[in-house]
Amino acid sequence: MKSAWVGERVRLRAMEPEDWETFHAFEEDSEATRNSWRLHPPTSAASARKWAVEQSEQKADLDEFRLVIATTDDDAPVGGLNTHTVDRVNGTFAYGIAIGEPHRRRGYAADAIVILLRYMFFDRRFQKAEAGVFSSNEASLALHRRLGFVEEGRRRRSHYAGGRFEDEVLFGMTIEEFTERYA
Repeated sequence: MKSAWVGERVRLRAMEPEDWETFHAFEEDSEATRNSWRLHPPTSAASARKWAVEQSEQKADLDEFRLVIATTDDDAPVGGLNTHTVDRVNGTFAYGIAIGEPHRRRGYAADAIVILLRYMFFDRRFQKAEAGVFSSNEASLALHRRLGFVEEGRRRRSHYAGGRFEDEVLFGMTIEEFTERYA
């Protein structure tokens, strides 16, 4: 029996309290933090522990959730992903993904996104996935294009980070586009 949450390289799982150290260390990468949303002041180890415990105790919603991306070999956390902006009436959702610096460019993000899309399209009946990528995040732009996402537009100068304004590139993929590529 194979879990729907396991891919070739990663498995998506709930947060565990002991994951706090990994995610706390990821916060030290300011460029990645800016690329995923915004830079925050440093948090204490105690605060990071508390956050991980709270996340691990949260009951997951079927459509809006946060998961850890862990390697299939040793279950080590390498990043995280979450769904948001869920519109059940129109069948759309958005997601965010982040991979920690030492784990990038190993196929973990691509594998995690395909697992997520398969669940949201085939188990939750959504018809379209959306992702916003800041224009300075070349790696994520390339990833989404390689996965078959369509660039649908651009929100100009909508994000301020690192002393400059930048665009948010809007990507989308329909269930038909996903099925043609991955089913």
